[in-house]
Amino acid sequence: MDLKKFVSSFVSGSNTLKVDSLSETPDKAWEKYKKNLHIEKVDPLSLIHTRDPDKYLRFVCISDTHCNIEKKEDFVPEGDVLLHAGDFSNCGRLSNIKKFNDFLGSLPHQYKIVIAGNHDISFDTDLLKKPVYIFKNDIERDLNDLQVESGKAFLTNCTYLEDSYVDIHGYKIYGSPWQPRFCDWAFNVPRGKKLLDKWNLIPDDVDILITHGPPLGYGDLCRSGLRAGCVDLLNTIQKRVQPKFHIYGHIHEDYGILTNKTTTFINASSCSINYCLTNPPIVFDLPLYNSEAS
Repeated sequence: MDLKKFVSSFVSGSNTLKVDSLSETPDKAWEKYKKNLHIEKVDPLSLIHTRDPDKYLRFVCISDTHCNIEKKEDFVPEGDVLLHAGDFSNCGRLSNIKKFNDFLGSLPHQYKIVIAGNHDISFDTDLLKKPVYIFKNDIERDLNDLQVESGKAFLTNCTYLEDSYVDIHGYKIYGSPWQPRFCDWAFNVPRGKKLLDKWNLIPDDVDILITHGPPLGYGDLCRSGLRAGCVDLLNTIQKRVQPKFHIYGHIHEDYGILTNKTTTFINASSCSINYCLTNPPIVFDLPLYNSEAS
C-alpha cells in the first residue's frame, strides 16, 4: 500500500463513513456536490503503451454485453486481463450463461475477471429464495432441470467475484455486483445504509474496483437527464479507497472514461441504450512491478 492509501485508511477506516444525507436523492446530491467534483474526460489512447508484456499488464474492460458478445468475433482485443462488469445475460438463463462461459473459454487472455449485474438473475441466490421475482418460472425451471443452486455453477472459465477480490501481479482487484434498487432485478439494495454496508466491505487497498453500477457524477447520466449513480459509492471511492481504476457499466448511454485526477472511472458498457453491441472495449496498461516501467 502506498503512503497516501496508508494515511487514508488509518485516518478514515473502513466503517467511519456515514450515509450521505442525500443518499436517496441522487439528482439533489448531484446539484449539491457537482461544483466540488473534478470531472475530466480521458483520451483512451493515453491509457495504453506500446504493447510489451514484459513491462506492462494490459487490461481489457467490457460490461453489459447482454448475450451479444458471443455473436461477434474479434470484438475483444488482445490483453492479459479481461474485466467484465456484469450483465453478460439478459435475465440469467442458464443456456445463456453456458454460451457466455464457452465464449470466455475461447479468449486467449490469461486472466478473466467477471462480476454479475442486475440482469444476471440466476446469480443472486438471495433473490432466488423470494416467492416472486422477474422471470421466476423460467429461471426456476432451468435450475431444477439442471439441479444447481445458481448460474454460478456454469461460470467456470473465469474468476467470478462477489464481494471478494483477487490479486494479479500485485494489483488487488475487487468485485461487487450491487447497485441501488431498481424494480425486482438482481443484486438490488435500497439506497442508504444497506447499500453503504456493501461498500464498506471494499478493502482500503484496492487498486482496481469493479462494480456493476456507477458512482454519482461519473458515467451515470441517463437518457432522461436523471442521475442514477450512488453518492455513497462516490464517497467511498474519493474519501477512503481511492483506487487507481473504477470499472462499471449499467448505464449504457453514458459510456466513456473520466477522471478526478486520482481515480480513472470507466463506464465500459458495451451495448448502447438500444442493446446493440456498439461501444468498443476500453483498454488500459499498468506496469508490472518487477519491470523497468514500474
